[in-house]
Amino acid sequence: MTPALDLLKKVRAEHHIHSYEHDPKAASYGLEAAEKLNLEPARVFKTLLASSEKGELLVAVVPVVGSLDLKGLAHAAGVKKCEMADPAAAQRSTGYLLGGISPLGQKKRLRTFIDETAESFETIFVSAGRRGLEVELAAALLAEHTQGKFAAIGRD
Repeated sequence: MTPALDLLKKVRAEHHIHSYEHDPKAASYGLEAAEKLNLEPARVFKTLLASSEKGELLVAVVPVVGSLDLKGLAHAAGVKKCEMADPAAAQRSTGYLLGGISPLGQKKRLRTFIDETAESFETIFVSAGRRGLEVELAAALLAEHTQGKFAAIGRD
């Protein structure tokens, strides 16, 4: 179990766990998950951390087939500018290793933004907190349990 799965179990949120054999040589952990679980890549989301100009860490959940629009994230967060967070700071604040950062059950509660495309699917997949482990749940449940906001933060 991971903190993400512990949280979902505790709140009795409907979810499904999917595991696969992770290849440490994989170029993209998210695309690897989509391929190995035979999923439409647009339904698989990666969790990224960005830092505002004031040093506030922000969580961004975007499709693995695209990238994070830092200007879109800054706009959604009401800050002037964002840049990708330092990997060590991301690991320290979430309690997860890179490639396995889940938006759920993070060590510190950070403001979370979910790309609005997530709302177009019945369920989406996000990291369950470990490489090779994904959790499937409704985007609305993800927003509820992360206090996340939907916004246009993804880029093709």
